[in-house]
Amino acid sequence: MRCDILTLFPAAVEPYLAVGVLGRAAAAGVLDVRVHDLRKWAINRYGQVDDEPYGGGPGMVLVAPAVIPAVRDVAALAGEPHVVLPDPRGRRFDDAVARELAGYARLLFVCGRYEGFDERVHEILRADEISLGDFVLSGGELAALAMLDAAARHLPGVVGDPGSVAADSFTSQLLDHPVFTRPREFEGMPVPDVLASGDHEGVRRWRLAAAVRLTLRRRPDLISAAWPSLPPETRAVIAEVAAEEGIAIPEASPGAREDPSRRG
Repeated sequence: MRCDILTLFPAAVEPYLAVGVLGRAAAAGVLDVRVHDLRKWAINRYGQVDDEPYGGGPGMVLVAPAVIPAVRDVAALAGEPHVVLPDPRGRRFDDAVARELAGYARLLFVCGRYEGFDERVHEILRADEISLGDFVLSGGELAALAMLDAAARHLPGVVGDPGSVAADSFTSQLLDHPVFTRPREFEGMPVPDVLASGDHEGVRRWRLAAAVRLTLRRRPDLISAAWPSLPPETRAVIAEVAAEEGIAIPEASPGAREDPSRRG
């Protein structure tokens, strides 16, 4: 996958691309990330890329005569990209969106700053506007890196053990189960015996129950949304854990769709 990031602050983006999952992906040739400085498309010799908003108000607005040519020029460097604008008004980012982004051969993130883009940037680009969550960041760089990191984990060859991705939180429609390592006991808190028993089926069942318990306590909305598509075993474990904990089983959300293969 190739990814281009258009930003006013390349120095804020480049260090993260060199480490961790993204750094390994680049070293392995699985991911090719190019960072572009928006000021190269400034509208005058002073490096201007923003201006005061019409009608007054605080802050500055990124101007269309800088942003639009920049996006077009960067897009023309390789195959047609899927253009993403990290934006609070966009669709909510989640693991399903990360998987979707991982399916594109090329991504182009356009990072906003200040009070955002002139509305004509949105109208002309018709980009995929995606929100990282219900909060506001100083710019789109952190959001773009988070989305790219999450998407890159789904690219073949990026994560050493593909099983770790398959077991991640949200991938299985539940929060991930707790994990333990040495020492066997710390400050009076032991590792659950089953995890050191060598009983692979017992470990699998414990992890499923632990993931269900954690999800019921902290994110019951995930179970509500995923209920129609959950495997019968998971539904049964949810019922058992809910009874043990004295927690009501979350009802399926109105927007959830029943999977025909699980009826009957």
